[in-house]
Amino acid sequence: MKTIIEAHNLRRDFKKITAVRDVSFAINEGEIFGLLGHNGAGKTTTIRMLTGQLRPTSGEGAIDGFDIATEQSITKPLIGVVFDSQNLYERMTGRENLNLFADLYGIKHYCVQELIELIRLQHRSNEKIETYSNGMKQRVLIARALLHNPKIIFLDEPTRGLDPTSAREIRDTIKALAKTGVTIFLTTHYMEEADELCNRVAFIENGEIVALDTPHNLKLKYGERRVIVTITEHEKKSFSLVDPNDIQQLASLMSNGTIQTIHSQEAALEDVFIKLAGQEFEK
Repeated sequence: MKTIIEAHNLRRDFKKITAVRDVSFAINEGEIFGLLGHNGAGKTTTIRMLTGQLRPTSGEGAIDGFDIATEQSITKPLIGVVFDSQNLYERMTGRENLNLFADLYGIKHYCVQELIELIRLQHRSNEKIETYSNGMKQRVLIARALLHNPKIIFLDEPTRGLDPTSAREIRDTIKALAKTGVTIFLTTHYMEEADELCNRVAFIENGEIVALDTPHNLKLKYGERRVIVTITEHEKKSFSLVDPNDIQQLASLMSNGTIQTIHSQEAALEDVFIKLAGQEFEK
């Protein structure tokens, strides 16, 4: 599988503060990759280096094999970026916003209609942005970032501050986008979102990567292989899935049909981060 984003010991200093410290990873083409951490952990700084908006203090990075610092004229057309600021023209319609940027890119307007369908805004595309919800505005921003048909899209906290319904709409849009083969680099501190969307995730804390793997593998590695079974309304028992005696007792209860419910004790991604970094995520 082709590697499309690479980081080798990326570092960024701001005077006496090191925002990103020797970060390394490789992302495959078509992957949804999540960079997870607290606000201020180094997520946005990492994106700004990879997208050519900040020059690394040291280290190297590449987009589709091209250097992020010295070959920006090649790398920038390959990427689309959506930051959390909703800088749209409020008095223009959604379609007019997209047509304007299509003109700037020299792109035919029929591409705009395809993107409007992708973000599922056909019924509101001719209404002014000022009437849109935050979730709808965020979807227009995603469509705008896709106008020039980039290979990669960077989404920095795409659901921050959104209500649950709007956040769900954005996640559905990301899934639809992934099916088209675009590589997605996602930053978020919402663990359930990352678990649902990402093929792999990296935890960043104080500018350093502290873990990188699939959500499934991380939860298995740092979780507890144990189940809780309900036998009666007032009786519950806990069984280890690695202890032979517990396994035998559990099998006996299951064969007798005395178990009402059974729940695994798999760790959540947030549990994993707390074990690694020692603090909870923001709610």
